[in-house]
Amino acid sequence: MRIHADALLFDNDGTLVSSLESVRRCWTLWAQEYGVTAEQFGRFALHGRTAAEIAADLLPAEIVPEAVARIERLEVEDVPNGGVHLLPGTREFLDALPADRWAVVTSATLGLAEARLEAVGIRPKTLITANDVTRGKPDPEPYLLGARALGVDPSRCVVFEDAPAGLAAGRAAGMTTVALATTHQARELDADLVVKDLSALSVLVTDRGVEISVRD
Repeated sequence: MRIHADALLFDNDGTLVSSLESVRRCWTLWAQEYGVTAEQFGRFALHGRTAAEIAADLLPAEIVPEAVARIERLEVEDVPNGGVHLLPGTREFLDALPADRWAVVTSATLGLAEARLEAVGIRPKTLITANDVTRGKPDPEPYLLGARALGVDPSRCVVFEDAPAGLAAGRAAGMTTVALATTHQARELDADLVVKDLSALSVLVTDRGVEISVRD
């Protein structure tokens, strides 16, 4: 299978970077601090949704802003403790792309996204975060904003995601979707192409755009 595009839009956590260890550590502590039970907490997927949305589902509205600030602080401070690293194939794949052909579109806040990307040495020219949007994934707004920032028609963009919410956002934006089975089972992911991670793909940049194919 070959996919042709003008620009590539990447989710970060679970797509480029593995942060599961850090996420679990910080959110477990956060839940304990705010009296959220394991049963309540277990109903919500952490990947692919903003912290504000998760907190709003679990806590009274009046303490949500404080709780969101707290989880961001916990996660940013936890980055140096380990548990954040590049997923297979990420470095090679991104190094093959011109800086103006790709962007990171994440549900994380700007501070957290920058901390995790800096920790693994990724410096995108274009970064879209929860601070830039009014509606997070699965709404298409984040990915439409990413396409606009790169000056590319949404139909000529490919979204790389590990979470159902992010894939839904890409589809709603009218983009081709590639799912990476890093945090979910392949059968849970609805996408134009499903692979294990970026190491399963090769990329070729030409004057006509970007060509993505599955390695033999």
